[in-house]
Amino acid sequence: MHELAVTQQALEIALRHAHAAHATRIVAIHLVVGQLSSIVDDSVQFYWDAIAHDTIAQGARLTFTRRPAQLRCTACGASFTLAEQQEFRCPVCTAPDIYVNSGDELYVDSIEIE
Repeated sequence: MHELAVTQQALEIALRHAHAAHATRIVAIHLVVGQLSSIVDDSVQFYWDAIAHDTIAQGARLTFTRRPAQLRCTACGASFTLAEQQEFRCPVCTAPDIYVNSGDELYVDSIEIE
C-alpha cells in the first residue's frame, strides 16, 4: 500500500517541476528504485494511471531503473552486493554487522516534458 504514497509524491514532484518549466504535458517520469526499497513497479503504475488522470501527467510513461544493494561489513570492512536470497551477513567474515551503502533509495531521476 505504500506504493500509493510513493506514487503521489512522484506525481507532485513531476507536476511542480513541469509547471515551473511551463510544460504543457509530462511525457515520461524516470524513477530509480533500490533493491531494498520493496517497491512493486506494477503497483506504482496502477496508482499512477488513477491519480495522474486529468493532469498534464495523464498517460505519461513510467520507467524504473533498479539499483542493487551495496553493503559494507562494519567488522572487517568488506564491500559486497546483496545477491538474491543472500543473508545479511558478510561473505568474508560472516559477521552480521552490515551497513547499507546504497540500494534503499527511491527518487525521481528525470522528467520528460513538452
